[in-house]
Amino acid sequence: MSILGHQAKAVSAEQLATALAAMKQAHLAEGPASLELRRDRLDRAIALLLDNREELVAAVSADFGNRSREQTLLSDIAGSVASLRHCREHLAEWMQADSHPAPFPGCQARVDYQPLGVVGVISPWNFPIVLAFGPLASIFAAGNRAMLKPSELTPRISALLAELIARYFDANELSTVLGSAEVGALFSAQPFDHLIFTGGTAVGRHIMRAAADNLVPVTLELGGKSPVLVSRSADLATVVQRVMTVKTFNAGQICLAPDYVLLPEEALDDFVAEAMRFVSEMYPTLRSNPDYTSIINPRHFNRLHSYLADAQAKGARLLEINPAQEDLSDRETRKIAPTLVLDARDEMQVLREEIFGPLLPIKTYRDFAEAIDYVNARPRPLAAYFFGEDADERQQVLERTTSGALVVNDCMSHVLFEELPFGGVGHSGMGAYHGVYGFRTFSHAKAVVVQSPVGESNLAMRAPYGEAIHGLLDQLLTAR
Repeated sequence: MSILGHQAKAVSAEQLATALAAMKQAHLAEGPASLELRRDRLDRAIALLLDNREELVAAVSADFGNRSREQTLLSDIAGSVASLRHCREHLAEWMQADSHPAPFPGCQARVDYQPLGVVGVISPWNFPIVLAFGPLASIFAAGNRAMLKPSELTPRISALLAELIARYFDANELSTVLGSAEVGALFSAQPFDHLIFTGGTAVGRHIMRAAADNLVPVTLELGGKSPVLVSRSADLATVVQRVMTVKTFNAGQICLAPDYVLLPEEALDDFVAEAMRFVSEMYPTLRSNPDYTSIINPRHFNRLHSYLADAQAKGARLLEINPAQEDLSDRETRKIAPTLVLDARDEMQVLREEIFGPLLPIKTYRDFAEAIDYVNARPRPLAAYFFGEDADERQQVLERTTSGALVVNDCMSHVLFEELPFGGVGHSGMGAYHGVYGFRTFSHAKAVVVQSPVGESNLAMRAPYGEAIHGLLDQLLTAR
């Protein structure tokens, strides 16, 4: 099932409420999903992606103007399938109750993981498949049903996902809501059993406010400005190659992309030279290069150019890496060259706003403590990246900074580890998914106690109170 929102006839709150009520009723009527049904849902999701991979790739590219086929297959398709398979393989283990020692003889204590019910998923445009199916892997594993609201900024892939989901899933297992940001606001105000939103911090605040009216728990996967802290002990060529690989992947339109670099002041010239060489090797041309992704739409294209103009007006030096010296002013093609922003200062928009594009501000430091202090003076990021072999500096970053994740000598690679939680902290989000962490995010951990035949804990509370309770109190209150 899909609920289609159009400008002429938008989806109403009543339509959303009716669809959600039907899903909740089906969840209650059919009871908890069995291991076999959960695996079947995961298998159908995998089949949807693999059977239709080329159609999905084409739709994503059409929405972007140009999006690298290999990047979509690697990140969106393969990334989704990896999450779904991991959940399928470990599901039987995760579904087992956790046994706990009971404080009274003969009692039994355990934790059962119970499906929440119906989960709302609001997915973004930058990775429109994996940021829908990654959460769905955890949601299905936990035995839930889901309603998906994909981004209106990628209408072709959103419509295709709605069509395919209706083909592979029953309407009360997984449904899709299409429409504008206004429809998204109505969606977030529904009484889901849980809501997960992936997107920007500003919208995340609105999502949380809307969910609060129904006391809906939320998982917010936001973004922020993920820093790269470069130690003097780092191999600079390695730093540049790994940072610029991620910064140019999807043209930097990634919530985990390196957002700025903190670099020893004496290393600046070498960093720039290596970046110019390495990026030119990866992308000898840009305008018609199918490997280099376009900016999603004219609004974001103009936004990124405004950041560059603002930085230049405030004294930054802009080093555009455009090996073929192509004209990239075309707002139809929407290609922006990877650009280093040198002499970046805090009043510039590139250091105040999440960039979400191939622009990389570089700040230099004299003492590594300055880099730590700079990161700590700003909202907590989704990830922090430390490069270097100095064990003391590495430990400083680990212990003295707070981020959703810390990656040492690389960028973004933690998302490839299904066993690790993926999530933010503070301004970069709350909650996590992937692997068992996602299973537990979308489950209710229910405490279950089976009383002993004698009922010691019950007897202790029973009046009249005599010597037995006084002896117990003495024991409990004097123990050290």
